[in-house]
Amino acid sequence: MSGLFDDFRSEFNKPNNTLVQLILINTIIFLLLLVLQVVTTLSQTSGVYNLVLNQFQLSAYLPEFVQKPWTLITYYFTHVDVFHILFNMLFLYWFGRLVDEYLGSRRLVALYMLGGLIGGLAYMGIYNLMPYFQAKVAGSGMIGASAATFAVAVGASTLLPNYTFHLLFFGPVRIKYITFFYIVLSLARSIGPNAGGELSHLGGALLGFVFIKLLQNGTDIGQPLYWIMDTWQGLFRKKPPVRVTQRQRSGASAHAATYTSAAASTTASVPDQDEIDAILDKISRSGYESLTREEKQKLFRASQRN
Repeated sequence: MSGLFDDFRSEFNKPNNTLVQLILINTIIFLLLLVLQVVTTLSQTSGVYNLVLNQFQLSAYLPEFVQKPWTLITYYFTHVDVFHILFNMLFLYWFGRLVDEYLGSRRLVALYMLGGLIGGLAYMGIYNLMPYFQAKVAGSGMIGASAATFAVAVGASTLLPNYTFHLLFFGPVRIKYITFFYIVLSLARSIGPNAGGELSHLGGALLGFVFIKLLQNGTDIGQPLYWIMDTWQGLFRKKPPVRVTQRQRSGASAHAATYTSAAASTTASVPDQDEIDAILDKISRSGYESLTREEKQKLFRASQRN
């Protein structure tokens, strides 16, 4: 058992592994709840399991939500059905890989988190503001990462609409058609018993579309999340003690200023037309899949310029 935990910890702590970390968080919570369900069922204390699950589940009933505001975040890391988590994590992996490669891990996290938040707010708003659903509000509750993964999927499809997935039985399919199918399916099922959940998917999908469109126009609505992530990481980052003389300090300051300006110009520079032409030629010969991570990010920076 310790070996299993060591494997989880090793995989979680790998650098540049944000997509796998998101999947691991969902998986660990699912497994812990599954073990708790088995234990409480066998010990005939199922009420304990329901009490714990209730601390993760988002309620549309406002008096209950006010007592558990953290559930606006915890609900989209929580699953109790194996097919539910399997589908969501596959969806997240397929589309999240594209977002991570083209836009980086920070924007992948922003899409996932903001999609879950907007999906949760949409769920609560639908049940409380639409007369058709108001009678169901007291007994409603939602878990699952569907809204968050929809945001990632639609974000990837907005960024790379003609990127192709090879699906079993269907062959190559452009991802814009895959996401369009699931959006229409959620809309069609929005009058069923899980109406709030289905419409929360659409809230996440809308966030994914708006996020990428604003980003292409130079506005990154994930900035507040980046600040929170940087602050959180800074709390746990160890800073080794360094003794610096006055001469070293002045030299280091000059070097740091030079390095900072050089790094800023490198990371923010827009590739020239020759670089873009070379990348486009590579795409025409070998497809998007052949591009390196740096080439994909150069292509995105060029799209912002245009």
